[in-house]
Amino acid sequence: IPFSSTTKYQISIHAMEEGYCLLAMKGAPERILARCSTICTESGTQEMNDEMMEICDRACTELAEKGERVLGFADLVLDNQYTKEYPFCAEPPNFPRKNLRFVGFMSLIDPPRPQVPDAVERCRSAGIRVVMVTGDHPVTAKAIAREVGIISYEEVIEAFNINTIETLPPNLPFAKNKAIVIHGAALRDMNDQELDRILYNFREIVFARTSPTQKLHIVEGCQRLGEIVAVTGDGVNDAPALKKADIGIAMGISGSEVSQQSADMILLDDNFASIITGVEEGRRIFDNLKKSIAYTLASNVPEILPFLAFVLLNIPLPLGVMAILCIDLLTDMLPAISLAYERAESDIMLRPPRNPRKDKLVTRKLYFLAYGHIGLIEAMGGFFVYFAIMAEHGFMPMQLFGLRERWDSESVNDLLDHYGQEWTYQNRKELEYTCYTAFMISVVVTQWLDLVVCKTRSNSIFKQGMGNMVLNISLVVETVVACMLSYLPNMSYLKFYPILFRWWCYSLPFALLIFAFDEFRKWRIRKYPQGWYRKETYY
Repeated sequence: IPFSSTTKYQISIHAMEEGYCLLAMKGAPERILARCSTICTESGTQEMNDEMMEICDRACTELAEKGERVLGFADLVLDNQYTKEYPFCAEPPNFPRKNLRFVGFMSLIDPPRPQVPDAVERCRSAGIRVVMVTGDHPVTAKAIAREVGIISYEEVIEAFNINTIETLPPNLPFAKNKAIVIHGAALRDMNDQELDRILYNFREIVFARTSPTQKLHIVEGCQRLGEIVAVTGDGVNDAPALKKADIGIAMGISGSEVSQQSADMILLDDNFASIITGVEEGRRIFDNLKKSIAYTLASNVPEILPFLAFVLLNIPLPLGVMAILCIDLLTDMLPAISLAYERAESDIMLRPPRNPRKDKLVTRKLYFLAYGHIGLIEAMGGFFVYFAIMAEHGFMPMQLFGLRERWDSESVNDLLDHYGQEWTYQNRKELEYTCYTAFMISVVVTQWLDLVVCKTRSNSIFKQGMGNMVLNISLVVETVVACMLSYLPNMSYLKFYPILFRWWCYSLPFALLIFAFDEFRKWRIRKYPQGWYRKETYY
């Protein structure tokens, strides 16, 4: 009879040379001892009395407390009717399986990998709760859990039966700074409400001697509490839990084929620490996607406001369609991609897990920061450059309001500026296209610093550094492309004209304002975790 998680023992029958048959059984110590009526000692076979049973239990506990997996062994010489010609049947068994002779224990050491304690600690700092669910003896499970850091509290409640569970107070303060070890027998008698209460109140939990069905119930209980559940396993009995979990993780080396087929992900090195590396990489990718979106959205404001001003304020168009296309498809493309190569921030594994129902990839707070803060500063810089160039050529800001119809009229070739100079339609359009170019350059200059501040969500850029060479190169490429659009010959066909160097500098104060504002915002987020900046601008 092969070992199963239900019976927790394995039986084999051997035909001996003397002609009789010997039944040999091994399995969980408590299951083996329960079927034994005699014990093998130095002086021969003796009756299994209460004193002997207590000695065996104490020896088993001492081995289990060392974190060793204990197996019990027993045998039985079958009666003469059970010969090698006897038609033995495993299901249902047609041979005796009680009144066996207890032979002894064998303990196996399966030490956890050295990386596991550090990985468990990193899980705890990242807000990830590690719950141990095993088929081992509760004492063994408790010892291993304490060794790897799953149990860190001194006080541990051992719930070996439902009576212990029923006597636990329902309030959360009782469970503070306490761990609990729950036997499968107690878990079997618990209802969903009691299981949910245990999972909600206790931070450090170990389930021992569990069956495949109980593992599934534990996963369902965590999901009822709104948790995102990852399950690791390698055996056939782990398959239901692996399938039910939000992400099932099977072992690639020691894992069974059934567990691998039920899982969503397979660890090729069978190392628990690799899961933590995967969590960190996933958080980094999610972070970088947010940063790239925040960078891309910011330039939308200085692109749309010129058209609104053109329509509502009747001013000459500050930014042309071709310039917008060049910003979106040329100058902003590589910098947005380069943020994908940004290394993880130093606090990425110190943050609690995000709430998947609230913290989406694009949130209200991201729009608020990109459109309501960074984008507005960029638009202010663009309009400042636009009005400054117009003023340098004789058209003062107040004169531009309501000027659109006469400005765009081809029949008007004697439009007067502030100084009384006459402007033909052709001259006005050359000035307008120069403003297009200058406005686009202003967006590029302010996006330089926007790209730098988007490297982090909460850390200072001085701590993060400028080690992302793809991003550094993208800044150079962005600037070169802007120069090419402005200064290459025949770019007037695309409505781009050369601009003076000082016009580049007009938007630098606005770029520095973006940098200073964002550094201040991040400082407030770090200093006041419950403050307004954290609640409203931490995307």
